[in-house]
Amino acid sequence: MLAVVCGLVFAAHAQESGRGRKYKPPPPTCKVTVTVVRAYNGKPLENASVVFHPLENGKDKGNMELKTNEDGKVTIDVVPVGDQLRLQVLAPGFQTFGNDYDLPSDTKDIEVKLKRPQKQYSIYENHPEENGSQPQDQKPPPQQDTKPQ
Repeated sequence: MLAVVCGLVFAAHAQESGRGRKYKPPPPTCKVTVTVVRAYNGKPLENASVVFHPLENGKDKGNMELKTNEDGKVTIDVVPVGDQLRLQVLAPGFQTFGNDYDLPSDTKDIEVKLKRPQKQYSIYENHPEENGSQPQDQKPPPQQDTKPQ
């Protein structure tokens, strides 16, 4: 009996003095909710693939893919607060979306507006909307005299 009591006291003392494994709780996580809608009418897009890439110090820690529900939503809560998240959204008939997000708090709501595919951008073409000039094949309309007669 004395040996059992001594053994229990010694085991309790060993745990208190730092020997053995200590429980380390996981870090707090951020609840990320992504809503995917059509850009042209704002209606939810069901069954879109949402790929989450948690980033820690700029390095990809793997990925998780989920499909949106009938409301166009998907939610995860496994990425630690303070990390970054790289998000990709893919859906047939729409342009692929991608962006990086910081997760400074315990919740993050993201709305993604997917667009229809557009003409591919080319550096060999003139882009008037970017530099304010007219395309080379279009000339400005002729000016008319509007002098009073």
